[in-house]
Amino acid sequence: MKYYKINSMNQSIRRDAAQFVAQAEHVYSQQILAVAQQLYENRSRKPIILISGPSGSGKTTTALRIEQLLDSWSCETHTISMDNYFLPYDFGPMPLDEQGHVDLESPKRLDAELLTEHLTRLFNYEPVEVPIFDFTTQTRTGSVPLHRKKDELIILEGIHALNPSVTGQTDETATCIYVSVRTRAEHPSGALLHPSKIRLARRLIRNKLFRGRGFDDTLASFRSVSRGENLFIMPYKYRAKFDIDTFFPSELSVYRPFLLSELEAVGGKTGDLAEIREFLEHVEPVDADLVPKNSLLREFIGGGTFN
Repeated sequence: MKYYKINSMNQSIRRDAAQFVAQAEHVYSQQILAVAQQLYENRSRKPIILISGPSGSGKTTTALRIEQLLDSWSCETHTISMDNYFLPYDFGPMPLDEQGHVDLESPKRLDAELLTEHLTRLFNYEPVEVPIFDFTTQTRTGSVPLHRKKDELIILEGIHALNPSVTGQTDETATCIYVSVRTRAEHPSGALLHPSKIRLARRLIRNKLFRGRGFDDTLASFRSVSRGENLFIMPYKYRAKFDIDTFFPSELSVYRPFLLSELEAVGGKTGDLAEIREFLEHVEPVDADLVPKNSLLREFIGGGTFN
């Protein structure tokens, strides 16, 4: 696990905020480039790419940035969101958690049979109809045709992408990638901000700006999400050939204007929100206008190329 000191962040921001943001973006871009080059070299043998990671890790942007690179090398690539393979509520009994509520994080919420069939068909150059899932109504509202041609690649991104009970035995046909925050921010006091809290900060912003959900609602769901990560995502990290760290040294500074005032209004001296607030209070703010349109951070603050 890597560490990044807030004092170092602040010094870099005071010196040149634009350069600090650009350097953080460059480090991430180099990771994407290195992975994409390997995927390109193995495109004939392993045309399926499975990208997994916990909620708030930046899977969607990572998948689309990889697709963009491969496309630019004349290697046509198609990205599929695993979310479209969720089962409608009327399909049958849903998996339940320990409290008897529908377990939204369970892999049993997915139509694994259809998904594995589609991956096999795509590998064999056979056409499929990718379903479209509407989370508001919890129903399928249609489908999109997809037909992989010779030397084209398929990216499947979702929290359960590395789980063989969902995507099948793909060791011979797919490359597995795990995406998450892997660096801890270090407070001047020496306290460390766990990567899960950085992902929580991302979710707080995204839910507030684009999903109409308050902090309490996000925090309550985050506990369920964390439980699901430990049960259903972490056990399959070992399958990943590549790990991509989506921590940006600039991100807490970018998030500060979006979160700090509301976190201060919430109050409280302990808990996840108080911990995030304590770190945000000690970072220099950075103007979001400095963040490139194709940045992973745009997945959470909006205004990006892929939104």
